[in-house]
Amino acid sequence: MFTKYSLLLAAALAMATPVMAEDVNFGDDSGDWSNDNECDDRRFFGNAMADTLNWEDTGRDATDCKAAFDLDQVKLWKLEEARSATQCSAINFGDNSSQYADDGACDDRRFEGIGAAEIMTTDDIGKDANDCQRLCDFGLIFLRDY
Repeated sequence: MFTKYSLLLAAALAMATPVMAEDVNFGDDSGDWSNDNECDDRRFFGNAMADTLNWEDTGRDATDCKAAFDLDQVKLWKLEEARSATQCSAINFGDNSSQYADDGACDDRRFEGIGAAEIMTTDDIGKDANDCQRLCDFGLIFLRDY
């Protein structure tokens, strides 16, 4: 018979289990930026990511993303882990110097979630403070790199 504590322990262990490459559907190489040695798939985060990310390339850069994953240069972004790691009050959101500031979407590439812009570049990091802070405070975006 399972107790409340054994179920909590099982849940904690399941969350701590690392994702293996065979557990990830990397997709194919049909994207415009595949095979350029950068992972363009927005489901991942890490040092081997491309500067510009959009939803169009999701599952369309398999070779680059799998190679980076195997080398531990990218990891699969997980909503619940990101939510747990994101403390909005501790984040420096920067300023509003982006041309996309105050458009209702967070254009800062440090974040992911339903409030994140469709296309994100490294140029907007720390430059969309009002949108990103509001969306973070309401639980609609979380840190990409946690």
